[in-house]
Amino acid sequence: MCKVKAPYFGRVPDGPDPQGVDRPRTFDAVVANPPYSAHWDNNETKMKDPRFKDYGKLAPRTKADYAFILHGLYHLGEYGTMAVVLPHGVLFRGAAEGQIRKTIIEKNYLDAVIGLPANLFYGVTIPTTILVFKKKARKTKDILFIDASKEFEKERNQNKLIDENISKIIETYRNRVDVDKYAHVASREEVKENEYNLNIPRYVDTFEEEPIIDLEEVNKLLEQDKQEIAELEAKINEQLKILGINVSAPKKYRRFQFLVFGKQLLNLKG
Repeated sequence: MCKVKAPYFGRVPDGPDPQGVDRPRTFDAVVANPPYSAHWDNNETKMKDPRFKDYGKLAPRTKADYAFILHGLYHLGEYGTMAVVLPHGVLFRGAAEGQIRKTIIEKNYLDAVIGLPANLFYGVTIPTTILVFKKKARKTKDILFIDASKEFEKERNQNKLIDENISKIIETYRNRVDVDKYAHVASREEVKENEYNLNIPRYVDTFEEEPIIDLEEVNKLLEQDKQEIAELEAKINEQLKILGINVSAPKKYRRFQFLVFGKQLLNLKG
């Protein structure tokens, strides 16, 4: 397994053989969690670099995320698998990154997009995503989207994927079928319709519908409340009459009666 920590941005990593054919060192498994949105030297001369030349654009100077992806793809064996953890921006940012993303999809390298919970890694509070890539090992042209962002266990200041959460992600990835509010297999046409934007909510609908309000039941309850209030007021008025309060008098005069009655009580106590 190859853990890609940083691409060799200054030169061609392995270089051509004596016949001029580029033969990079390749791996069957590549796993990477590179620094997010790092700066790098994206000098135009790098468009001749075999890692980047087939994708039309270079990753932006202030966001090397796709430089790391292309570096990993360059070293991925034809039948290997690569998984890269990155911020969600790589799914939808446009300009050069949008062009690179489109080319990767058209080459049929992207196999799955897995959304993870926020605050999962130390020092990283934002939600992240795992991008899974394959080359000739791909049997279809669809892309599996999994939204695992809401399934985790909270531990103090850190979120954690427990065994149950991890097993569900793996099982969903292996089965590669739609799961309500969790996973969706998107066709190439669907991705094109979304202009190669891979933002997970475009494909996995996690919206929870509000319960339907029964207006008739609400009105019925309001009428019951009104009746109970009326009955309570009637009981209070009966008690006030016993105390000599004129309940039919205007409210302003009734307040005056209460003040007089209160003073009388105080005098009785004295």
